[in-house]
Amino acid sequence: MTKYIFVTGGVTSSLGKGIISASLAKLLQSRGYRVTIQKFDPYINIDPGTLNPYEHGECYVTEDGAETDLDLGHYERFLNTPTSRANNITTGRIYQNVINMEREGAFLGKTVQVVPHITDEIKRNIRILGENGEFDIVITELGGTVGDIESLPYIEAVRQFRWETGSGNSLVIHLTLIPFLAAAGELKTKPTQHSVKMLLEYGIQPDILVCRTEHPLSTDIRKKIALFCNVNVNAVIESIDASTIYDVPLLMLKEQLDKTVLAKLKLPHKSEPDLESWKEFLGRLKNPTFEVRIGLVGKYVELPDAYKSITESFIHAGTRNECKVKVEYIPSEQLTTENAVERLKGLHGVLVAPGFGERGFEGKIEAIRYVRENNIPFFGICLGMQCSVVEFGRHVLGLKDASSTEMNSATPHPVINMMEEQKKVVNKGGTMRLGAYACDLKKGSKAANYYGKSRISERHRHRYEFNNDYLKDYENAGLIPTGINPENNLVEIVELKNHPFFIGAQFHPELKSTVANPHPLFINFVAASMAYARKK
Repeated sequence: MTKYIFVTGGVTSSLGKGIISASLAKLLQSRGYRVTIQKFDPYINIDPGTLNPYEHGECYVTEDGAETDLDLGHYERFLNTPTSRANNITTGRIYQNVINMEREGAFLGKTVQVVPHITDEIKRNIRILGENGEFDIVITELGGTVGDIESLPYIEAVRQFRWETGSGNSLVIHLTLIPFLAAAGELKTKPTQHSVKMLLEYGIQPDILVCRTEHPLSTDIRKKIALFCNVNVNAVIESIDASTIYDVPLLMLKEQLDKTVLAKLKLPHKSEPDLESWKEFLGRLKNPTFEVRIGLVGKYVELPDAYKSITESFIHAGTRNECKVKVEYIPSEQLTTENAVERLKGLHGVLVAPGFGERGFEGKIEAIRYVRENNIPFFGICLGMQCSVVEFGRHVLGLKDASSTEMNSATPHPVINMMEEQKKVVNKGGTMRLGAYACDLKKGSKAANYYGKSRISERHRHRYEFNNDYLKDYENAGLIPTGINPENNLVEIVELKNHPFFIGAQFHPELKSTVANPHPLFINFVAASMAYARKK
């Protein structure tokens, strides 16, 4: 029977439920258990696909084309296993499913209510990942903080679910905060006590408390928390601030979180955790032999979480190269023809990030022109790739006012155009080209050499594409399409001849980079940036 773990949060948001969930999953996976993690988000959007990155950070895309919370990226990067649509559920989806059933007549004669209908739908989604026998343990992270009005149906659903599944088949981990008051010079447990009290009022006794803290928890503090929160002393887990999120699995191992969980779920230890490769990764991460400065040019750089997968991919690729990648965030809307040289000089590589809309578009064009003309390694992702096509069209092919129809519908040279199947789409949410698609790589190309194979699969999130009417002109001038979708001839990758590293990818390679398998394009982009730095 599949076992279930629920992770709730208290006192304040942003304590790191996603990292704790991923770290616990990593420990259980390293003991031989098949583990997956799902995230329940209490907002009413169906998914984060229509949310501004300033609102919600990065929108993560799964293999099956679901637009999801960025925590799913952490799950995949830690576990090195793909997630799916079933791994991220929102209140919007829950209510939409119930309302659709009501319209279809599934509840004829009944009044549709939060209890039992909404809570039943939540429980159904909890069970989905555990029903097919693929996983031994399902970890469910509940978004928000205990006490939030929008979280109440999820808390009630968990209470019911635990009663229905019986003792030993599920447990609740409550992540809370032990603040340090500098004036008093001591840690305070009262916020945690109140948070647990609120959970108890909702009918849930947490089994384990994971306590975020800036200072170590003494034995006396652990005993005090255990006494007033009704848990065993060994179930009070210290989660002290770490220099990197990749330290957290080892910190949780030291605290024996995995052993405590297995004991409460009545599961055997199987074997000791095999974390040698993880430790090797951490060793290389903390002891680089080289450093490069790479500029990330984007329109949401004030919120680094908007590019979370990209920055994590740099960590993975940098570690593989034994190199520290120092990412410098550059607002694209501040780049102009006059200041581009001053803003970009001294960088060893430039990545132009994904995005939507006209704001900052011209700044990205200026950044690409500078790195192309000065042989600085360049990597363009999604809109970044499209910007490289526009820049090349304007300044090499001489196509005056070349642009994307997303930015200028009246451009005389629409080198980037809306995909044909997108032209009739009216609704915005979940209607882009989403998820994994195949791509054939041109023999002898840099991309083929980097991947080491001729066919790849990468994840997409876009509506616009390279306009194949201009394909021959670009190829003859030296910007070569080296990656093509085999079904519709969509240009997926462009490369510039006679340049140390100039690659644009229509897809999002950052979504498939993990600790165990850094993405080859990022690995080689960092390597090219290192070569440029040595040359300089």
